Amino acid sequence: MSAPAVYAAIAACTKAISRTGIEKNRKNTQQGFAFRGIDDIYNSLSSVLAENQLCIIPRVMRREVTERQTKSGSALFYVVVDVEFDIVCAMDGSTHMAKVCGEAMDSADKATNKAMSAAYKYMALQLFCIPTEADNDADATTHEVAAADRGPTEEGQAVMVAISEAQTEADLSRLKPLIKALSGSERKAAIEAGTKRLAQLRQPEPEALDA
Repeated sequence: MSAPAVYAAIAACTKAISRTGIEKNRKNTQQGFAFRGIDDIYNSLSSVLAENQLCIIPRVMRREVTERQTKSGSALFYVVVDVEFDIVCAMDGSTHMAKVCGEAMDSADKATNKAMSAAYKYMALQLFCIPTEADNDADATTHEVAAADRGPTEEGQAVMVAISEAQTEADLSRLKPLIKALSGSERKAAIEAGTKRLAQLRQPEPEALDA
């Protein structure tokens, strides 16, 4: 019994692409590192796949989207996809399935496209063992993501209670080290609450009316 033709076709594609490889001739605009773009993968593989009667059929099995924020406060969409690729040989219909994860971030509507491109790119690089050297790509940009808001901590809640119960400016001053130890949005909220409470304490007491 002969072996499925899909494996011979994969080996033939690997041999063909190994002669030239794909250079990392693109550059990340934020961090300056070199990478291969998805277009480089498509351009290099298209004719090789056709010559060896091999086709690659993607199937997205899972997609998760998380909305985050950039450090400047704008929306940022983080997408993770699980993709199954059927590697099909047209000569005998034999197949092999490769499963890959892809992830990407984008501030508009391209995060899913980028994640799928990333999944395809790394599937191809590993399946065909593509050697090196010789903005729809996830490696083209790097986003600075603000820390996720995980809700109030016990320390933060305790500080907010202490601020609300402070009776003198000295009480508030003793809370400064605790406020400083907080991080992110909790520190900001505590500073605002402390400033408001200080203003309340500095208001003059109303004079009693003479009977």
